[in-house]
Amino acid sequence: MSVTAFAANDTLAGDLYALQRDGFLVLDGLLNEGQANALAAELEPWLQRTPRCEGDFHGWSTTRVNGLLSKAPLVQQLALHPRILALADAAIAPACDCMRLNMTQAIRIHPGQKAQAPHRDEEMWPADPNGQIWSLNVMWAVSDFTETNGATRLWPRSHIERLGRSPDPQHAIQGVMKAGSALVYLGGLTHSGGANRSDADRTGVVIGYCAGWLRTYEEQFLAYPRDVARWFPEELQRLIGYRWHRPNIGGWEGQDPIEYLRDASPCGPHRDALPPAIAAELKTLMASSE
Repeated sequence: MSVTAFAANDTLAGDLYALQRDGFLVLDGLLNEGQANALAAELEPWLQRTPRCEGDFHGWSTTRVNGLLSKAPLVQQLALHPRILALADAAIAPACDCMRLNMTQAIRIHPGQKAQAPHRDEEMWPADPNGQIWSLNVMWAVSDFTETNGATRLWPRSHIERLGRSPDPQHAIQGVMKAGSALVYLGGLTHSGGANRSDADRTGVVIGYCAGWLRTYEEQFLAYPRDVARWFPEELQRLIGYRWHRPNIGGWEGQDPIEYLRDASPCGPHRDALPPAIAAELKTLMASSE
């Protein structure tokens, strides 16, 4: 089986079908050469100053940088890419009222790094999704991803039939793609970073989305406190968690957390944050009790 790449004019239905069938898909050419080069330039100072990882999961010859929305502002455009957002929302929406940003992370795999241990990203949450899609990641290629420099390994359809910790590497394929392309894969898919057997670095940016009621990989409110987040577009503010997740999850002083960024008074009235169905049910119940 080979990676299927989709052109920029393919439909949401086609994207979603491939994602649900195989657990992943590659979207070619979402960034042009100039955009990919500009992104690389924004990331480079942070990748240079950050020490290499220390751990068998994160790697010993790998560099990772989080909090990219403020460190490399072009990442904001990636996080809000219309095609990606539409696909993520379509995949995750059945499991939640709204999705939120799980993480942003630049990953540079240096020469000599071994292949990462196969894993499912949804292993971080100690619960069973029971067939629902709780999370989705997008690996943006900042440099070309090749078979020799560590392109992501993927076990097709392993989101349907779960694999153990040591799946057969012969059954994996690699997400080979050009800089500016994006590999989209489900959090329930077994995957791993590939081994870098080349003499050059492989650099990508992974942006994760998850159900809005889950604890995130990256604590967004620490990465982007009020004095930082207040300058983001409102769509991005809400995506990183400055919003309610109905019913009544994640409020601030009984209000929608977006009000915190607008310097609202913490002494305002508590307001309901209910899905329409629950709101209608309660209205009927209260009316009948009069």
